[in-house]
Amino acid sequence: MPAPLAATATTHADPAERPAPPPPASGRDLRLDLFRGLALWFIFLNHVPNNVGNWITNRNFGFSDATEIFVFISGYTAAMVYGRQLDSSGAMVTSARILRRAWQLYVAFIFLFVIYLAEISYVVGSFENPLYAEEMGALQFLAEPDVALVQALLLKFRPANMDVLPLYIVLLATFPPILWALKRWPDATLFASFLLWLAVQFLGFNLPGYPDDRMWFFNPFAWQLMFVFGGWCGLGGSDRLSVLVHSRLVLALSVLYLALSLAVVTSWYWPPMEGFVPPVIGDIIYPISKTDLSVLRFVHFLALAVVIVRLIPVHAAFLRWELLKPLIMCGQHSLEVFCFGVFLSFAAHFVLNEVSGTVLMQLTMSVSGIALMVGLSALLSWYARAERDRMARKKAG
Repeated sequence: MPAPLAATATTHADPAERPAPPPPASGRDLRLDLFRGLALWFIFLNHVPNNVGNWITNRNFGFSDATEIFVFISGYTAAMVYGRQLDSSGAMVTSARILRRAWQLYVAFIFLFVIYLAEISYVVGSFENPLYAEEMGALQFLAEPDVALVQALLLKFRPANMDVLPLYIVLLATFPPILWALKRWPDATLFASFLLWLAVQFLGFNLPGYPDDRMWFFNPFAWQLMFVFGGWCGLGGSDRLSVLVHSRLVLALSVLYLALSLAVVTSWYWPPMEGFVPPVIGDIIYPISKTDLSVLRFVHFLALAVVIVRLIPVHAAFLRWELLKPLIMCGQHSLEVFCFGVFLSFAAHFVLNEVSGTVLMQLTMSVSGIALMVGLSALLSWYARAERDRMARKKAG
C-alpha cells in the first residue's frame, strides 16, 4: 500500500529476517503481516468453488483482489530486508541471498506440485470422476505425465490455484538488479517498470505456458509493476507519498473510486444493477484484465491503500490485540501457509462435491481450512521461538 508502512518495518519474508517487538520500541509495522495474512485467507476462500465463504473476500467489492495485496507486500518487504543487507553486505552477497530465497520458493513449488497432483490424481482414480482433472487443470499431467513434469520444472505448467507462486519466483529471481537500481535511482527504476507495464497493455506480450496455446495467468511483465512499486515504497517512497496520502482531496477521490468500482462489480451479479455501466463506458473499461494487471485494478488497489492507511495508523493499539494474532501469524509464514492453503482448497472442493454442498458445510469447510492454516502458522511460530531460545542458551553457555 503506498505510504502504508514505515521503512523500518520487518516481517518474516525471508529466513534471514529476525522477529522484532512491535512499535514503538522497534518501529515494526504489524500491518504488513496482518494484511498479508488476510490476503492468504482470501486466496484460500477464493480457491474453493461454490463456496459462500468467499462472498466476504475483497474481490466481490471492487476491481482488485488479494493478489495485489500479496504481491505489493512481498515487494515491500523484500526491498526493506534485502535493501539493508545490500548496504551492510554488498551486492554480491545480497544477490546470492535473494537467489537462495528464490530457489527455496522454486523447491516449494515443485514439492507442492507433486503433492497437489497426487491429491487430484487419487481423487480422480478413486471416484472415477475425470471432471476434477479438467477443472483443476491436471488433464495434461494425466495424459502425458513425463512431459507435464518437465514443463512444471520450467514453470510453464501450473495447475489451477498455483499461479501466484511461479509469479513470485520470477519476480524475486529477477530482483537483484532491480533492487540495486532502486537504491540508486528509485524514481527512474519505477518509471522504467511503469513503461514495461504500459508496453504490455498495448503489445500484449507474455510468457508461454503449457499446453502451447496457454500463456501465464499472471503476466510477470505486467505484475512486476506491483512488485517494484512495493519495493519503491519500502525503500522510502512511502514517506514521499505521505503528503498525497494524507490529502483530503486524495482521500475523497479514493472513496469515490472505491464506491464506483463497488457499483460496477455489483452490477455483474445483482439483476437490479444490470445496465449500470453504459455500453459506451463498458467498451472502454472492459475487459478488466487480471492477467495483465489492468489500470483499473491498479488504481483500485491504490485507492484502497489510501483509505486503509488513513483508517489504520502504524501504531494503532488494536494491531496487538489477541484477536488479530492468527492473521498476523499467517502473514509471518506466508510461503508455508500459502502452500498448505492450496492443498486445503482442493480438499474442501472435494468434500463439497462428494459429501455435502449445503451452506452449513461450505461455512464449515471455510472455517476449518482457515483454522488449519492458523494452526500451521502457530506451530511454525512456536518452533521459531524454540530455536531462538536454544541459540540464546547456547551463546549464554
